[in-house]
Amino acid sequence: MSVFKDLKVVELASVLAGPAVGMFLAELGAKVIKVENKKTNGDVTRNWKSSEEKTENLSAYFSSVNWGKEHLFLDYTNEKDFFQLLSLCKEADVIICNFKYGDAQKFNLTYLDLQKTNNKVIYAQLNGFKSQPERVAFDVVLQAECGYMHMNGQPDTPPTKMPLALMDILAAHQLKEGILVALLKKEKTGKGSLVETSLEEAALSSLANQGTNWLMNKEIPQRIGSMHPNIAPYGDIFTTKDNKLLVTAIGSTKQFASFCNILGRREIAIDTKFSSNQNRLKNRIALQEILGTLIRERNRDELIAQCIEKSIPIGGIKNMKEVFSSKTAQNMLLEEIVNGEKTTRIKSIAFKIS
Repeated sequence: MSVFKDLKVVELASVLAGPAVGMFLAELGAKVIKVENKKTNGDVTRNWKSSEEKTENLSAYFSSVNWGKEHLFLDYTNEKDFFQLLSLCKEADVIICNFKYGDAQKFNLTYLDLQKTNNKVIYAQLNGFKSQPERVAFDVVLQAECGYMHMNGQPDTPPTKMPLALMDILAAHQLKEGILVALLKKEKTGKGSLVETSLEEAALSSLANQGTNWLMNKEIPQRIGSMHPNIAPYGDIFTTKDNKLLVTAIGSTKQFASFCNILGRREIAIDTKFSSNQNRLKNRIALQEILGTLIRERNRDELIAQCIEKSIPIGGIKNMKEVFSSKTAQNMLLEEIVNGEKTTRIKSIAFKIS
């Protein structure tokens, strides 16, 4: 897809969220120049390697959001390097940055500074905390302070971090959307824009129904594992006869009745303890025990196939090896040779336009 083939992007961002925005634009055909800190041998995530990685100055983490870019190593404190950077910014359509608090002012790289020589530039700034901009912000801190960790995990376990940098990913989506709107504005007015978001605001905006459970009902979401707080059996995990795991996502009484029919126990669906969603929520533990016994008599793939045929939403719980064995996943891979080494990552674009 080359819709942005004439777009020039300068990426002054590191770690995950900002670079993810740069890769999104690169996938759409933009020319993206990633400027990295010469003093630190580049983006810090180049060295965020797992215990088994053996690549030079490169990691799977770094590779995940840095496809299709030109890389330029500069020292902002070096006069020659700094003027080279200013020259790039003067020609840029979009500048992506996630400067620490005060750094943009220190280096004279704020929106107001760069607008003087490029009044049509879209300057996209990603911050950490909106409420306390001076605070250093990393994903797990935002997961903690925006309520995610409190409600994630089992009832008898401590609060749990989600196993990926979700706050960064959510913030990246917000910044992408802001840039796209700013490009539309530029198309109509010819003017540039300052686009700002923060990890904190992105995290809060994504609380969705868990946020409204508090705002409307004063219910503080508790740790209930994968189970849905408002629907049952939704998010309930069961073990099958072949010792595999599946999860149910049954969201209506009609689906529940069909599921009970497949399990050979139609009468469960008309039992008053389980005949409505609210009653299923009240009697969830008892329902889990009944369904668990029945599901343990079935092989996973066979049961899932029967449910798919009847439009009942359940799924197998898969590891990464299983996930990437699917044709859909294979079609979403992007490969690139970097310093003689093959790197692979997942496309950030999951849509098509025709």
